[in-house]
Amino acid sequence: MAEIATRKARAREWIALAVLGVPAVLVMMNMSVLYLALPSLSADLEPDGSQLLWITDIYGFTVAGSLVAMGTLGDRLGHRRILLVGAVAFTGASVIAAYAPSAGMLIAARAVQGVAAAALAPSSLALIRTLFLDVRQRTLAITIWMMAFMGGGALGPLVGGVLLQYSWWGAVFLLALPAMALLLVTGPFLIPEPRTSASGRLDAASVVLSLLTPLTIVYGIKDLAVHGFALPSVGVLVAGLVLGVVFVRRQRRLPNPLLDLGLFGTPAFAVSVTGMVLAGIVLFGTSLLTSQYLQLVLGFPPLKAGLWQLPTAVAGTLVALVVSSLAGRIRPAVLMSAGATFAISGPVLLTQVDTNPVILVSGSVLLFAGLTPFMALGTNLVIGAAPPGRAGAASAISETGAELGGALGIAVLGGIATGVYGGYMNGHAPPGIPSKLTEAARETLPAALQTARQLPESLGIPLAQTARDAFAHSLHVHALITIPLLIALALLPLTLRRPTRPETPTPASD
Repeated sequence: MAEIATRKARAREWIALAVLGVPAVLVMMNMSVLYLALPSLSADLEPDGSQLLWITDIYGFTVAGSLVAMGTLGDRLGHRRILLVGAVAFTGASVIAAYAPSAGMLIAARAVQGVAAAALAPSSLALIRTLFLDVRQRTLAITIWMMAFMGGGALGPLVGGVLLQYSWWGAVFLLALPAMALLLVTGPFLIPEPRTSASGRLDAASVVLSLLTPLTIVYGIKDLAVHGFALPSVGVLVAGLVLGVVFVRRQRRLPNPLLDLGLFGTPAFAVSVTGMVLAGIVLFGTSLLTSQYLQLVLGFPPLKAGLWQLPTAVAGTLVALVVSSLAGRIRPAVLMSAGATFAISGPVLLTQVDTNPVILVSGSVLLFAGLTPFMALGTNLVIGAAPPGRAGAASAISETGAELGGALGIAVLGGIATGVYGGYMNGHAPPGIPSKLTEAARETLPAALQTARQLPESLGIPLAQTARDAFAHSLHVHALITIPLLIALALLPLTLRRPTRPETPTPASD
């Protein structure tokens, strides 16, 4: 067994890794292309402010709520099986999203996409663990997988920008079709199905609670951020927290829990997952605002906006390669802390953003490059800290942290930015505009620009400029809010005083 356990990966494993990179690319691309599509989508479907936020964040909500259940299902039913079923579901939901006739239908399709994406990510990471038995090779493999994830962020604006330049907004969702076809055709032959060691029935009540808890909590926080302190919003938030307590108590009683809370007893696991949440909040919240800034404030067409976003993803990819090579000589905790400290320079620069895109992109590059060590090395720490039979659950928790952080970033930071934008418009909107149109302009920047086009130039031009100034102000406030989050993220890894000892891997079987 010792010989098998230390066996180096061969060509088949590395080719399989390339196939597993497909869902990683798609999960991130599906988010980044939507950011670019928001202006044309808003003009076509005319969503209100609440619907616009749901279009962007329902995907992250359902991913976060479904990941733990999907990871546990993979542990029990087989990760390859769950991966392929998720690929089929993602393809179908993408077609529905592309041709959605209304904002409500698009929100529903995005929700299904989120559930399907939740089947893709933890299964991919769990399969990487069984494919790569050597610890160093597995670290490199996970780094490559994370690079594919970031590559989706790079390709999304670029490919999406080309499509939006020459086609309608729904075309960005059809990008999933050829990629998923490749996964479905090659996956059964290249990717082995590891033996499943988890047993016992899947607790239906736990599955429902795992979905409702993050959805309810995040919805309550989002509502508070947008509308301020209100009894219904507080009630929803409290209900979500109660559901979370019930979920945790139930997991402690079950002999085969959906979420193994014992995993959090490992410091590397707990720190990495907490860091994933904080990093997701900052990264996704910032991406949403910077993507819209390039198009709506600076007036860049989609393709040009995509090209301006490319340096951010490229920088993250390069840093991922560097930290992977350094991880054998420098403690991951030190690299993660140093990266988060460096990332603080990003929002500091974003507070100075004006009409110069170089300042905006430079701030994004510094932020994303600094947080890359956390995203790359933290994932490996989470998976390495878990027993082999709980690899799916562990990777699901890791992804849940990142996706829940992303949902919080979009909902909470996006909601705060919307509130700041509306407050600025209340105090600076030019006089002489009908109250009904003024109210619409306070909702979102796309709504304000649409309203400005309906007015005479003497009113429309000042309204559009005021709305752009309001959005710039909201980005400055957002940047200030992220700085204390990054300070906490830099201090968090320093609680790991000793390197985590690697586990003894278990061989995969065909």
